[in-house]
Amino acid sequence: MIKISLVGDIGSGKTYISRLFRAPCFSADIEVKKLYKNDRKCFRKLKKKFPSFIKTFPIKKFEMSNVIKNKNSDLKKIGQIVHPFIRKKLNVFLKRNKKEEIVVLDIPLYLENKMYSKNDIIIFLKTKKKDVDKRLKKRKNFNQKILYILRKSQLSLKQKLNKSDYVLVNDYNSVIMKKKIKLLKKEILNDRSST
Repeated sequence: MIKISLVGDIGSGKTYISRLFRAPCFSADIEVKKLYKNDRKCFRKLKKKFPSFIKTFPIKKFEMSNVIKNKNSDLKKIGQIVHPFIRKKLNVFLKRNKKEEIVVLDIPLYLENKMYSKNDIIIFLKTKKKDVDKRLKKRKNFNQKILYILRKSQLSLKQKLNKSDYVLVNDYNSVIMKKKIKLLKKEILNDRSST
């Protein structure tokens, strides 16, 4: 099984691009949403840590946003609670898909949390900052302060680029991106079969 991880800026299109691989995909963002909606153990831990913000189960997105906006350092505390749950879900996903040729990992803090192993393929999504910012501002509940805090918690784009095996330019054209992914997937499979 080849693990492919997509890295890049927030809003660079990682979730969309991950689907184009037509392979099993683990989305940390989706798993976190499920966690907030369904996991009472996670809720109790977050409520205990942030009683002024986390009130009722299921956890509401605005409650988490308020925690982050209140104090930058709280993002790290949230991560310390949430990441072990996500790692468990990732391990289950990898075991369930161990016979697949390729799996795609859409995990925002993949590099920062050292979740990668030596044989993983890391693809950097290169985008124009103005395009990313334009897309982000269209998102429901967009908040500049939260975006700033999230970006500060991640490696710089240059660091992500330096740790990557491939660079994929995302120009947000679905026809072109489908072709690029098809070629890249073929290249990755050929490279792996020749080693």
